[in-house]
Amino acid sequence: MPTAKKIDALLALRSDGKFMVGRDRIKVLEAVAEHGSISKAAKEVGFSYKAAWDAVTAINNLLPSPAFVTKAGGRSGGGAELTPEGRRLIDTFHRLEDRLSRISTAIAEEGFGGQEDLVLWSLIVKISARNVFQAEVVSVKKWPVDVEVALRISGEHIIHATITNEAAADLDLKRGNRVVALVKSPLIEVGPADRGPPGAPNRFLGVVTRRVDSERNSELLIDIGFGKTLTAVVPRRELDATEIAEGSRVAASFDPQNVIIATA
Repeated sequence: MPTAKKIDALLALRSDGKFMVGRDRIKVLEAVAEHGSISKAAKEVGFSYKAAWDAVTAINNLLPSPAFVTKAGGRSGGGAELTPEGRRLIDTFHRLEDRLSRISTAIAEEGFGGQEDLVLWSLIVKISARNVFQAEVVSVKKWPVDVEVALRISGEHIIHATITNEAAADLDLKRGNRVVALVKSPLIEVGPADRGPPGAPNRFLGVVTRRVDSERNSELLIDIGFGKTLTAVVPRRELDATEIAEGSRVAASFDPQNVIIATA
């Protein structure tokens, strides 16, 4: 008797058409829930500490409210715990994956005939920008040359973007639309919190939760509150000169022209 073919159904949850979480990120969240630590979660799932941090902060940036919160502890690990939002995300993922597995089993036994309307997979787009936020369009101001767009990424955080009129028309931007805002990490400037004009657009105060140094550059993860994290890559000598380290309170800023807006 022939053995039925087995199909491994890989589920990718998307929000407004944008990739949010897959099986690997769910495993990290589950490990955080079990161990209460990012470092221990990373070890259990076989991730580096950096990869685990990147996974959970990416989820927080794309959810309306954070899936996890951290406690003091810094690079040595610290503490972390799942929020009700995070637990709902895990439960939703497993329910959907179970349904998809049952569909896959049926297809494996009966073939693909007549199943062309089924959604069997999601396309996952990999983006080089480290800062990716789900956002709501708050306002669109059109000028002769360009368009100013205000994007809400949390209840307290607004990102300002400047794009061309042609781009605004192509995206069909309107108040209330859901979009994705992207900022490349080398385009974010970081300095002590008491420097720079307080009212400047795209200036966010936060605390450095991680600093990773290479020979020339350093990568900073900056907790700006409300479950949102900015990743910045800056020359190491600049950080050394200002003595910015993990736990430092800083101001992170970027030009509105460096914000990319994407829609489905």
